[in-house]
Amino acid sequence: MMVSGVLLIGDAGATLMWQEPLSWLLAGHQQGELEDALASPPRRVIQRKPLEGDAIGRVTIPSVNVSEYVVEGTGTGDLRKGPGHYPSSPLPGERGTTAIAGHRTTYGAPFRRLDKVRRGNPITVDTPYGRFVYEVERTRIVDDTDVSVLRRVGYDRLVLTACHPLYSAAQRIVVFARLRRRGPATVRPAGS
Repeated sequence: MMVSGVLLIGDAGATLMWQEPLSWLLAGHQQGELEDALASPPRRVIQRKPLEGDAIGRVTIPSVNVSEYVVEGTGTGDLRKGPGHYPSSPLPGERGTTAIAGHRTTYGAPFRRLDKVRRGNPITVDTPYGRFVYEVERTRIVDDTDVSVLRRVGYDRLVLTACHPLYSAAQRIVVFARLRRRGPATVRPAGS
């Protein structure tokens, strides 16, 4: 029982100081599978009609050391793989407000340091059909039921969301970024 107690305390300490270790291992494995899937994306992804669970791209936020594969969908199973694209929002590069959610304390905690992102920081989303570079405009804390952050505005933007504060789902931290550049795809399907 003492060993079990020490392991439980160790797990709790690791979660508080870093992230939940077991879900971190699972997320790492899932990210590897998404990387492989993106190397040979199904035709529906290239044509911008992904199904839930498809790898759709990679989000990179250099200021907080984020480089994660993004999956289509925001269900529990989807977010265990990595950040998830809200299916109700346009895909990256399409007109409107693209939205991506991610965990802060479990499953690799891809958005753990989202609160450290600052105005002017770049966020890049690479997909099989293009590269999209966004510039952070602001960060807000909102109620967990506030969906107004997903609404369309007069320009193309990216919204990143995660639970806030750490270890709680009471609110959401939301990063708003404006599309600044479009470019050719840097993620190439196998055989092209």
